[in-house]
Amino acid sequence: MQIAGNVLRCKDRKDLMANLQVRDIDDKLYESVRNLAIIEKRSISQEVVLILEKYLSSPLTFKRNPTEEFLSLAGSWEDDRSAEEIVQDIRLNRRNSSRFRNTDELFD
Repeated sequence: MQIAGNVLRCKDRKDLMANLQVRDIDDKLYESVRNLAIIEKRSISQEVVLILEKYLSSPLTFKRNPTEEFLSLAGSWEDDRSAEEIVQDIRLNRRNSSRFRNTDELFD
């Protein structure tokens, strides 16, 4: 993916507006943005600007990916019991279900 940017002066306004061009974007990604723009009745440019604004307005929301979040939980379980005691407790507290007790079913 190539990104090129520059700043243009608008004819009607005296302030500067940036221009961003993205090249070699994945077709699936482009179609996803295009479809979202169609659903939301916006141009693709407007949709991309909105996506960027949403992302950059709350960067902490997107700071960690789900894998990192999951891995951060490793080792966070605290219990004074041994692994054997925990397994025994789980087994003793299981509830039997009659859901699979029918003997005249297809896979008996």
